Amino acid sequence: APGTMSGSEQPSDAAEVRQQEAEQDWAAAKAFYDNLVSKRPRPPKPQNAITVAVSSRALFDLVEERRIYEEQGVEKYVEYQQENENVTLKPGPAFHFVKALEHVNARLLELYPDDEERFDIVLMTNNHAQVGVRLINSINHYGLTIERFCMTGGKSPIGYLTAYLTNLYLSADSEKVQEAIEAGIASATMFTANKDVAYSDTQLRVAFDGDAVLFSDESEQIVKEQGLDRFFEHEQLNENKPLAQGPLKGFLEDLGKLQKKFYAKNERLNCPIRTFLVTARSAASSGARVLKTLRSWGLEIDEALFLAGAPKGPILVKIRPHIFFDDQMFHIEGAQKLGTIAAHVPYGVAQKYHKSV
Repeated sequence: APGTMSGSEQPSDAAEVRQQEAEQDWAAAKAFYDNLVSKRPRPPKPQNAITVAVSSRALFDLVEERRIYEEQGVEKYVEYQQENENVTLKPGPAFHFVKALEHVNARLLELYPDDEERFDIVLMTNNHAQVGVRLINSINHYGLTIERFCMTGGKSPIGYLTAYLTNLYLSADSEKVQEAIEAGIASATMFTANKDVAYSDTQLRVAFDGDAVLFSDESEQIVKEQGLDRFFEHEQLNENKPLAQGPLKGFLEDLGKLQKKFYAKNERLNCPIRTFLVTARSAASSGARVLKTLRSWGLEIDEALFLAGAPKGPILVKIRPHIFFDDQMFHIEGAQKLGTIAAHVPYGVAQKYHKSV
């Protein structure tokens, strides 16, 4: 199911009724909007879309606004935002990622004009509605296609994430990200790169760590508790046993589905999505299990880089991903220093050793 890390339970009768009612609502809305003429592509149904929910502080640079909120309170913050609603906000850490998602959508619409299986970006923010005009003005200034807004007025967005069938949630608030992860929603805390670099505007590039990101933290637990030699032994003994899935496995799966749509149109060499596995594992000692796990899931990864404990930052500089997911803050910090936009996934045993900040 979209927005969850796992789940094979049969839906209850009540859930089936709610699903039928939702389908009827969508049919009625579609019938109404089909009579309206517009050149803008309409947002896809959540059941068909890959929904990426992004907070306002992830999409835009709101450092100064956040300082006003913390030092002077919510009323002064809202007042400041209203007074500056015609001042365009600068891009935040998720901005280039969102732009790349929209490029993929444009390519998909060229090849599949009637297909709704594409990204739907939702602005999910705990801002008050009074701040919405500045956010809308900034989104329009950059030509972003973000039609769905959810402004919760200080309340937790988690219930709305579930209602929107969210596949990925990106926020600058580590507590909300932790809450979302615990609710089974693939989520990460965004961190701005410390250097400006050029990002591809023709290909979405997404880099994933392996353990506790694509895979469970089973192997990482052995490293922490029993040491590296026992880990190598364990991985070789279990080489043919697939690893359990981690919180971002579903998003890699979503990317793979879209890649196959391009392959079906003979666009493999011109595919606007490229995926990378960047792992501290060593290939000879523990790489086979990773590759066999991906194979057992029916997933392809475009490039797999086994670093055997070497720093990830220099490799990421070469890749220049729009986003890099990792569960350990020292990898996030190393990536930041060299200009990579990184996203911390607060999942697994590593969080006991280094809490996110």
